[in-house]
Amino acid sequence: MGVMNGLMTLLFGDGRNAVREAVEIFRPNAEAQDIRAAEAQAAALAQFAAEFGAPERSGFDRLIDGLNRLPRPVLAFGTIGLFGAALGDPVWFAARMEGLALVPEPLWWLMGAVISFYFGARHQAKGQEFQRAAAETAMRVRALERVQRAEPAQNAALEDWRAGRSEGQP
Repeated sequence: MGVMNGLMTLLFGDGRNAVREAVEIFRPNAEAQDIRAAEAQAAALAQFAAEFGAPERSGFDRLIDGLNRLPRPVLAFGTIGLFGAALGDPVWFAARMEGLALVPEPLWWLMGAVISFYFGARHQAKGQEFQRAAAETAMRVRALERVQRAEPAQNAALEDWRAGRSEGQP
């Protein structure tokens, strides 16, 4: 029994797996290699998330965005309010409309241009923001598709087993 214990200690060391450590000099540990590949993939996804995450907006930016959302509802509800005023007090409403009839035509053109530029510029800015967001989403999707299409880490033991089976070994 002493010879056997001595042989086992020689082969496997004192509590360590010396054979495995010796083999790993020539062939990498497949399990450790898979763990490193998974960690690299997780790091790449974390980098994508950090790079393409939504930027934080300041309080001032949120305030201005809120103010920019007011003109359309104010114009819509103001128009509905004009109908209510006409129904509630037609004489008062007629006097106000006579005052509007006295506004010179160039001033109406100027007001139309200001409103057109305001809504046109807002439409363009929102369109560009939408296109930027769509492009970022498309980049994220393509990156995730590349990660999913990437070949899984090679399983050295499985490949050896398959090679042995193709050579006729059980």
